[in-house]
Amino acid sequence: MSGVHEECGVFGIWSNEGTNVAGDIYYGLMSLQHRGQESAGIAVCKTDAELGNLCLHKEMGVVSEVFDSETLSKLQGNIGVGHVRYSTTGASNIENAQPIAFRYLKGTLAVVHNGNIVNTDELREQLFSEGLTLRGTTDSEVLACLVAKERAGAPSIEEAVKRAAGKLIGGYAVILMSPRKLVAMRDTLGLKPMCIGKKDDSYIIASESCAISAVGAEFVRDVKPGEILTISEEGLSSDTELCNDKQAHCIFEYIYFARLDSVMDDVSIYSSRIRGGAALAKAYPVEADLVTGVPESGLAAAQGYAQEAGLPFAFAFHKNSYIGRTFIKPTQKERESSVHMKLSVLGDVVKGKRIVLIDDSIVRGTTIANLIRMLREAGALEVHVRISSPPFLHPCYYGTDVPDNSQLIANKFSVEEIRERIGADSLGYMKVEDITQMTGDLPLCTACFTGEYPTVTPCEE
Repeated sequence: MSGVHEECGVFGIWSNEGTNVAGDIYYGLMSLQHRGQESAGIAVCKTDAELGNLCLHKEMGVVSEVFDSETLSKLQGNIGVGHVRYSTTGASNIENAQPIAFRYLKGTLAVVHNGNIVNTDELREQLFSEGLTLRGTTDSEVLACLVAKERAGAPSIEEAVKRAAGKLIGGYAVILMSPRKLVAMRDTLGLKPMCIGKKDDSYIIASESCAISAVGAEFVRDVKPGEILTISEEGLSSDTELCNDKQAHCIFEYIYFARLDSVMDDVSIYSSRIRGGAALAKAYPVEADLVTGVPESGLAAAQGYAQEAGLPFAFAFHKNSYIGRTFIKPTQKERESSVHMKLSVLGDVVKGKRIVLIDDSIVRGTTIANLIRMLREAGALEVHVRISSPPFLHPCYYGTDVPDNSQLIANKFSVEEIRERIGADSLGYMKVEDITQMTGDLPLCTACFTGEYPTVTPCEE
């Protein structure tokens, strides 16, 4: 898969036993690494110390590069937040890495954020008119400053968060750490995922359930769209005043973003992708000898296709796990060469075979064309491509970095023209009406396929 970038990953933990939490945050971020590889950061503090005792470390790079045992040992605290970033707004540099931490009139805040605030410019102008100047360029900093501004007139940090949430338009999963509390909020549509876990006397908030499992905690439930959670020495409390019945969960969590072992809004990611592959097999059957998938996100759908079609499933590619993801490469030429370094064909598997190749999407078409060429060079007789999502036709405004229309191959060419350009013997995309076979009756945002965007207005209006 090439061209659609992950979102960010957030993790927060409160230990009522006073245990240092930096280690758990580290392992939680490692399990969320697939959601962002540009930067990583951890902020912690001690709830029994004086206000403002916040410790922070963040750098560019993946989690294992940013943190070592010595660095983690210096992060002392029983409450903390962590972040892995892929930038959807703001440049990819250390100034925009998270957590965002700052001191203000009533104390300190550390903020981690996944998503995109659509009305950032409007809020930035409002804050500027009130005398607040922002140093960075991200919507995350605007969000953090908005909360700090609201805190000046609010009786508590959770009330300040609720007032700020009422002014936000977009998709977001946010965790804020004050010296005494963790406060988390999820957008009212449920576009961005967030869930709750428990480990002994510790509460955990994370983007995905796999991060809760990674630290040996028990999954409790998903955060409700619009819900605001507060974790303190009194335990966990919930405010559902902003919740409503209108929801639109991001379909690409189930197609690609989320890790295979996560469960999100009561839907197993693995099972949803199996069902997606089965739907493809029903819609686009073909005579073939075996089914394979593009590692990693195409493999489960390929299994589902094979099961439904009664065809053998096989691994046709070896993935070099030590090569970075192709979308990180800054030029098209580097992306193309990186595909060959990242994946190699298992010649004995594909030679003399008619192959069904499953991938999660086609954006520009470069990666899939290279893979088809590699399969043919290894002796494949035919390559039939099946895509477990409908064609990308529209950009996303809620935090998924779908390229603009000029870079979307499906926006310029018909399915038959795309088939010719990528060199496939046949090509079939998931039908929009079949998407519900993946997630059941879960309300979805499918705007990148249909152009029908869920409308979000500030709650205060």
